[in-house]
Amino acid sequence: MPSKQEQLGKLNEKMSKCSKCSLRKNCSRVVFGEGNPNAKIMFVGEAPGKKEDETGRPFVGAAGKFLNEMLAVIKLKREDVYIANVCKCRPPKNRDPLPEEIKLCWPWLEQQVKIINPKIIITLGRHSMERFISEEKISEAHGKLFVRKIKGLGERNFFTLYHPAAALYNGNIRQTLIQDFKKIPEVLEKIKKEK
Repeated sequence: MPSKQEQLGKLNEKMSKCSKCSLRKNCSRVVFGEGNPNAKIMFVGEAPGKKEDETGRPFVGAAGKFLNEMLAVIKLKREDVYIANVCKCRPPKNRDPLPEEIKLCWPWLEQQVKIINPKIIITLGRHSMERFISEEKISEAHGKLFVRKIKGLGERNFFTLYHPAAALYNGNIRQTLIQDFKKIPEVLEKIKKEK
């Protein structure tokens, strides 16, 4: 059986050849995801931005720096978690990904989740949350644990957060996000006890 790292490598190779939607034509590169293939925590953002498109790495701009700071608060580093996006290619001018683009990119994220098999998926932002928990509003769902059965993935634990980029422009969201982020270790403990 190939290691998780090898499986992700093969998946990344397939992703790099994808041209199912128009996003691929307008971006520099596919941003697969990165981190620990054996991570208990998987963060899922919305789509790459300008810096991510340039480097091929998720969450490396200002929002990524803030994510790193919050990880440090709960004594984690990027190397301890896995970070991916719902869409793997940058939408033009950093616009929100369209429902059709998210749908076409879903099989890639689904495969990543299957390979990594995290204990918890932490959604960053509305588009990421809606991919898994469509009936909730982020203003009410943030900082809460949800258990959902997802077609193709089975039952999964989800913890919803505001997107770090939103916190950069809104002080209130910043404080809320930091408070929600601090709950992650206890949420993981709770999941462990229930298993």
